[in-house]
Amino acid sequence: MPFTALNSRMVQATVTPGQRMFSQRGAMLAYRGEVTFTPNIQGGQGGIGSMIGRRIAGEATPLMTVEGSGTVMFGHGGHHVHVVDLTGETLYVEADRLLAFDGSLQQGTMFLGAQGGVMGMVRGQVTGQGLFTTTLSGVGSVAVMAHGGVLELPITPQRPVHVDPQAYVAHRGEVRNKLSTALGWRDMVGRGSGEAFQLELSGQGTVYVQASEEKL
Repeated sequence: MPFTALNSRMVQATVTPGQRMFSQRGAMLAYRGEVTFTPNIQGGQGGIGSMIGRRIAGEATPLMTVEGSGTVMFGHGGHHVHVVDLTGETLYVEADRLLAFDGSLQQGTMFLGAQGGVMGMVRGQVTGQGLFTTTLSGVGSVAVMAHGGVLELPITPQRPVHVDPQAYVAHRGEVRNKLSTALGWRDMVGRGSGEAFQLELSGQGTVYVQASEEKL
C-alpha cells in the first residue's frame, strides 16, 4: 500500500480488509473509516526472534499493527518523512527511523558485519556491545523519518560515498560499509567526537542521508 505525501512531514496510507501495516507507536495523527490499532508483540513479519534480537541490541522500537478499512495519516515529532518503495530488495534502516511500513514486507534483524547499524557502529567503538540493524525485505513501501529532509545518494563501484554517521538514515543494495576515523575541520573547531568518524559505503545501491545531524 503506497504512502501518499500530504506534506513534507505527514503521509497517508489506505488500509483495506485483509491487509495490515505496522507503524511506530504514537505515529498515528488521524484516520477515517473503521481502522484498529493494536500493540504488536511479534516484532512484525520477522516474528518473535526478530523482536528479541532488536531488544538485546537496545534497538527495539514499539510497533502498532494497523488493520481495517480506511485511511490513516502518519507523522511523528514534526520530523520530515521520506517514502522508500521496495521492489524485492532489502532496506537496512535504523529502528528509530521507522515511521510506518507495509505488512507485506519481511522484517528482520541483522548483526552488524556485512551491512547495518550505523549509529550502533559508533556506539560500539566505545562500548564493544553487539550491534544490530533492522531489515525490511520484499515488495512494499516504507516511510522513514529524518531531520531536515532526506537526500538519496547513489553508490557505485567507481564512486563510494562517505557519510557522517549521525546523518545516516538507511541504505539498500549490494553495499559494504566501513567505519574509519577522520580528523577534519569539525574537530579543529571543537565539535563533538562523533564527527571524528566517517562511514564509507561502497558497492552498488543507494544511501539515504538526512540534512541535520541531530538524533531523532
